[in-house]
This record gives sequence, structure tokens and C-alpha cells, in this order.
Amino acid sequence: MPSAQKPISSPFGYRSTAREVAAASDVKGKTIVVTGGYSGIGTETVRALAEAGAKVIVGARRPETAREVLEGMTGDIAILPLDLSDPASIDAFAEKLAEQTSTLDILINNAAIMASPLMRDSRGYEMQFATNHLGHFQLTQRLWPMLKAAAKGGGSPRVVTVSSVGHRLNGLDLDDPNWETREYEKWPAYGQAKSANALFALQLDTLGEAHGIRSFAVHPGGIATPLQRHLTMEEQVAMGWYDDEGNVHEAFKSTEEGAATSVWAATSPLLDGMGGVYCEDCNIGAMATEETPRGSGVSPHIRDEGLAKGLWAKSEELIGIKFAA
Repeated sequence: MPSAQKPISSPFGYRSTAREVAAASDVKGKTIVVTGGYSGIGTETVRALAEAGAKVIVGARRPETAREVLEGMTGDIAILPLDLSDPASIDAFAEKLAEQTSTLDILINNAAIMASPLMRDSRGYEMQFATNHLGHFQLTQRLWPMLKAAAKGGGSPRVVTVSSVGHRLNGLDLDDPNWETREYEKWPAYGQAKSANALFALQLDTLGEAHGIRSFAVHPGGIATPLQRHLTMEEQVAMGWYDDEGNVHEAFKSTEEGAATSVWAATSPLLDGMGGVYCEDCNIGAMATEETPRGSGVSPHIRDEGLAKGLWAKSEELIGIKFAA
């Protein structure tokens, strides 16, 4: 069953870096998939894990750009095309990965889009929900046999899904997840997608524990990255992310710091035997109260096991695939 949603004793924190976290864990020889591992915190996630001795496969919507960004990095890094909004691309990625390995130790569902204008994929699904959640749901389903094979071989596979404190904006509407009957709003759509990421991690852990596979959700923190590509500078100044001179808020993390919690959730021995929790600042996040700052904390709706089951069923319906975990 999912672990308690309360902090534990961790030697790392808000300003820890992905490299520092990776150095404290043994990932040598492990096979790790990182989606979107060539932009923002994804780049630093890949760098830290590859330098620590893991074989890292990067799922990239723009493979040529990924090669340019990752060229010269230390370690064993491979790049495979992956467009999370395209079901055929997800299937092709899984097939190509299966040609390279029969086992997968860690899957980091990192790629995302944020606060985009209304866009729809080829199925008509709203793009934030389709990319951030449904794409990773299908990818995890396709890679599940490799995760199970790693567990049967004596490993302890983990799936880490990058959520966000954006989940605190709102929950999700399972009757209209693709904004077909509501007027589209980019921030509530983002909050819905990030809530879905956390609920997916919760239900995945519930189903995966019996197979020796554990699942975690992660809030990386506030970081200035290309994730903000759909926002104007005026919007970001109004939200307090930048000042009028264009200087980023002092509370923002660097990309190296932002990648730390993903690496911690994927590798920390402190989480052995645990799962189903939402992590932030290299620790298990605390439940939010009325006094909790809006930039942290866990809202009750992403701990709702009934809602997690409902999202799972809706996701299977939308992608037309049963996830036989």
C-alpha cells in the first residue's frame, strides 16, 4: 500500500543538486529512461545519472536538438525519438528500446508542457493532459514488461513522474478532461495535468508493489527553464517570478537543484520499500495546511485513492489500452 505522506529524515534539501544526490546512490550499470532529458531539469537529470555510471536513454521529441545538447556529456547516453502526444511514436520508442535491453531499472517521466494555448493532438485531446499525463501513462504501460523483468532479476525498479506544485491550482474533471464542454483556461488545464501526474503515481504504486515496482511523484521546485516558453515576460513578472529588470526570483532553483528531487526519488536508498508518495526538496512532501506557502505542500485530492482509480480507468478508456499492471 502507498506509504505515509509525511517527511522523513533526508541528508538533502532545497538547494541540493542532482549530482550530489546521485553520488550518494549506486546506479552503476542500471538502465534508466528519461523523457525530455535534453531540456531544463531533464538535461541535469541525465547528466547526473550518466556521470554516476548509469546507462541513460533519452526520449526526445527533437532528437537532433537532443544530440546537440547532450554531446560531450560523460557517460553512456543514448537518444531515441519520442513524441508523447503521438501514440504511434510511443509504441515505436518502446519497440526500439526493447531491441537494446530486456530490462529497465528506472523510468523518469519528466517531459512536460505548461500553460499552453489550447492545442489538441490528432485524437482531439487537450495537449497538456495528452502530453503530460496520457503520453506517460501509455509509455509506462509499454515499458511495464521491462520493469517487471528487472524486478524478477532481483532489482527494485522505480517509476518517477514529475508532477508540480501546480497540482494545488485545482483538481481534475474526469467528465471533461479534454476541455470539450468547458471554456479552456491554460492554468487550470495545467493544474489538472499535474494533478493527474501525481494521481497516476499513486495508483501505479498500488498496482506495482506486488511486482516489486514502486512509484513516486515529484515537484522539482520553481526553476527558470524552457518550460515557460508559452508565457510572456509580462506574465512572469506579474506572478513574481521575475522582477521588472528581468532578474529571476531568489527562491527559484537552478536546473541542477531542480533535478535533484527526481534523482532522489529514483535512486535514494531511504525510499527502499516505500512508494506512492509525492516528493519535494529531496524529501517526502508534507500535507498542505492553510498556512502552507503556495509554492509547496500536498493537496488532499492527489492522495485520493478513489480518484486515482477513476483516473486510471478514464486513461485506459482514452488511449484504448488496458494497463495490465
